Amino acid sequence: MVSWLDRTVSACCQPLGRYVGLSSGEDGVLGGVDYPLLWYRDLEKHSCGEFSFAVVQANQVCEDYGHVEPGREGTFVGVYDGHGGHDASRFACDNLSRHLITLAQEKGTIDEEVLNNAFAATEDGFLSIVEREFHVDPTIATTGCCCLVGVIWKRTLYVANLGDCRAVLGHIGRFNRIVAEQLTDDHNARIKEVRDELRALHPDDPNIVRRVRKTWRVKGIIQVTRAIGDASLKKPEFAHGVMEPFRRPVVRADPSVCLRNLQPCDRFVIFASDGLWDFLSNEKAVQIVHAYPRQGIARRLVLSALNVAARARKLKYGDLMNYDIGVRRAFHDDIIVVVIFIDHELLNDELTVPGMSVRGFVDTHRPSDFNIAQEVATETEPTETEPTETEPTETELTETELTETV
Repeated sequence: MVSWLDRTVSACCQPLGRYVGLSSGEDGVLGGVDYPLLWYRDLEKHSCGEFSFAVVQANQVCEDYGHVEPGREGTFVGVYDGHGGHDASRFACDNLSRHLITLAQEKGTIDEEVLNNAFAATEDGFLSIVEREFHVDPTIATTGCCCLVGVIWKRTLYVANLGDCRAVLGHIGRFNRIVAEQLTDDHNARIKEVRDELRALHPDDPNIVRRVRKTWRVKGIIQVTRAIGDASLKKPEFAHGVMEPFRRPVVRADPSVCLRNLQPCDRFVIFASDGLWDFLSNEKAVQIVHAYPRQGIARRLVLSALNVAARARKLKYGDLMNYDIGVRRAFHDDIIVVVIFIDHELLNDELTVPGMSVRGFVDTHRPSDFNIAQEVATETEPTETEPTETEPTETELTETELTETV
C-alpha cells in the first residue's frame, strides 16, 4: 500500500495547473512575462475586510503552504514554511486550523492556551507519523516547518509563531504616516538574543550553537530554534546519523503568542515566510502595501522580492525567470505572502454566508469551517478514528485533496 507521504510527493511534483500571465504595473515589477511558478488570489473577502494571497515556488517541490479560513465569526491565517522537505508543512497546513477550531469550540473562546494546545496537538500528530514511518524512510525525522498563525476574533488579533516566518502590522502613526510594527519574534540562531537563550537552556553543551558556513546554527545543523517536526533534534531515537546523542530537545515546539486589540489606526497585517523578509524590510513591505491598490498586492510583494533577488546577483529581472525550479533555489527561497486588510466598519458585522477557505496552490474553494460559538450538534462529529470523505484524518490525506493539489 502506498503511504500518504508517497502520494503527497507524487501530487506535489505535478506541474502547477495555474499558469499566470502577469498584468503590467506602474512600477514595472508586475509587468512582462508569463511566470508559471506563481500562484495567487489577488483579492478575496474575509470576516472584516479583504485579503490578497500569493505563493512562488523555488524548490523542486514547494515547501511553503498557506491557508486562509474566513468564517462568520472571524478569520484564520496560516503560513507554513517547510525545511528538509514538505511533509511537515503540508501536515501542519492540513491539521493546525482543525485543532484550533475544535479546541476553541470546546472552550467557547480563543486564547493563548487554545493556541498553544493547537500547536502541541499538531506537533504530536506529526511526530506520531515520524515514529510510524521512520523505519521505512529515516529522512522524515529531519523534516520540519516554521508555523505562523493569525486569528481575528471579536476585534482582537491573535498571533502565534514558531521559527522565522513573520507577521508585520501596518498602522497609521504620527503625521498620518504608515508605520511597520513587527508582531512576532524570529526564532533564528543568527540573532544574538536567541543564541544566548539557547546557551542558557543548555549550559552543559558548549556546542549548542555553532557557526557553519558563515551562519549560526543549532548544533551546526539548522538555523531556526523552534519548529513543528525536526524529530531528529527532539528525540534521541530519531537522531542516529544526524548528530551526537543528546538528553533533551534542542529545537522547541512551543510558540510565541501575542494579542492585540485592533485599533482604528490599524490598516493591514502582512503574514509571510522568511523568503519575503530575506529581501524586503518590514518598512519597505508595509510601504508597498500602503502605496498600491489592494488588488494583487500579495503578488506585488512577491515579485518585488524577486526583483531584489535578481539585482543581488547582478541579473535582470527577466533573466531570473529563465531559471527552473530547483536551480531557482540558489537565488531565492519559496515565498508565501498573505495580506489581511482590516476594515473596521465590518468588525462588528456578522457575515451573512460562510467565507470560502483558500489554500495556496489549490484552485478550488470550499465553505469555511471557522465557527467558534458552536451550535448544538445534530449529527455525530467525525473523529480521527472515523474518517469521512470530506475530512481527512491526521495520518492520511484524501484522494480528493491530492488530485486538487497542483
